Amino acid sequence: MSLKIVHNVNVVQPTDHAQPATLWIRNGVIEKLEIGKTSLPEGNYERIDGQGHLLIPGMIDVHIHGANGFDMMDGTERSIQEVSRACAATGCTSFLATSVSSTMEDLLAMIRSVKRVIGHEIGAMIAGLHLEGPYLNPKRKGMQNERFLRHPNLKEIDDIFHEAEGLIKMVTIAPELPGGLELISYLKDKGVIIAVAHSDATYEEAKLAFKAGASHVTHCFNGMRPIHHRDPGLVAAAFEEEHVSLQAIVDGIHLHPAIIRLMHRLKGPEGIVLITDALQAMGLGDGNYMFGGHHVTVAGGIARLEDGTLASSTVTMNEALRLTIETGIPLKDAVQMASTTPARILNLGTKGKISAGCDADLVLLDEQCQVQWTMINGELIK
Repeated sequence: MSLKIVHNVNVVQPTDHAQPATLWIRNGVIEKLEIGKTSLPEGNYERIDGQGHLLIPGMIDVHIHGANGFDMMDGTERSIQEVSRACAATGCTSFLATSVSSTMEDLLAMIRSVKRVIGHEIGAMIAGLHLEGPYLNPKRKGMQNERFLRHPNLKEIDDIFHEAEGLIKMVTIAPELPGGLELISYLKDKGVIIAVAHSDATYEEAKLAFKAGASHVTHCFNGMRPIHHRDPGLVAAAFEEEHVSLQAIVDGIHLHPAIIRLMHRLKGPEGIVLITDALQAMGLGDGNYMFGGHHVTVAGGIARLEDGTLASSTVTMNEALRLTIETGIPLKDAVQMASTTPARILNLGTKGKISAGCDADLVLLDEQCQVQWTMINGELIK
C-alpha cells in the first residue's frame, strides 16, 4: 500500500503556530499537506492517527559521537548501526557520524565502517561525516586528547578525503594553527562546511578564517577563547558574520539559558543548529566510560574527565528541543533550529520541512517532546 494519510496532528510551519493538519504520503514523499480539519477520503490506504500530537520534520544532528554504549570511533559497523537506531528513537532522522581526534588508523577505520553502513541504516540515515579534529589547538582542547592533536597537514587530509569518497560534509578546525588558512582553502575547494572550535583564535584571526571560507562554529562558546570586552575573540567575530551559523548544545549544562536567548536574538533560528555532541552514554546514563582515549565519568547526566572538564553530553535531540523551548525560544524557531536549519546547511533540500515534495521524515511528539513515533522515508521505525 503506497499511500499513507497521517491525520489528527498539529503541524508547525515556519511562520505559524501549531495548526491541525493532514498529510498525504506516497512512496516516501509528502504528496499533499492540508492545514485545518479535513475529512478523510474513502479508499484503500494506510491511516495513521496522530492523536492530536505535534508533528515536526525529522531532526538532524550534525554532531554526535555515540549512543547506547556504542562509540562510532571503534571502527565497527554495529556501533554505527546502534547510533542510527538510537537517533531514530529520539526523533533524529539524519545525522553526521562525528569523529574525535585520534590516530590516523582509528580515523580511517571509523570512515570505513560508515561507508559499509551507509545506505543500509536500521534507523536514522547517515548524511555524511563530521571530522572534529585532529587539527585543533591544545590550549582549548576540552575533552579532545592532546596526544592526537596536530597542525594541519594537507597530505594527511588528502588521504582522509580519498578514503571517505565524498562522505565528509563538515570539518572542525582551529584556524590559527600554522597552515590553518591553507587548510581552509583546501576544504573550501572540496565544498565541505568549515567549522571552527577548540580554537584560541583572536577576533582578528577568526575574521580572517570567516573571510577565507569558514562558515560554522562547533558547540559555540565551548572549547574556544571566551568573549572579553578588550579581547572579543572568535564568538564575537562569528556574531558579526551573517553567513556564519552556530551549533548549540542545549542540555542545561553547556550553555546558560541567557546565552541561548542571546544567540537566538543575534542569529535567529536560521543561524543556529541544535546538536547533541553525545558520547556513548546517551541513552544509558550515569557510569564510567572510555571516550577519545580518556576515562569519562557520567554523574547526574553530566559527562566529565577526571580533571572535571566537560566531555561531550548525554542529551538527545528531543530533549534538546524541549530544553530550548523551556528557555523561552518559540516552538516554531526551536523546530527550525533542530530540523530546517541543519537541513539547509547540509544542502538536504528535501528534508527539514513538512511540505509537498519533501521526504516523509517525520517525528510525532507529545507535550513533553517525548517521541511517539519516528518516520523515515514514509516508513515508521520500529
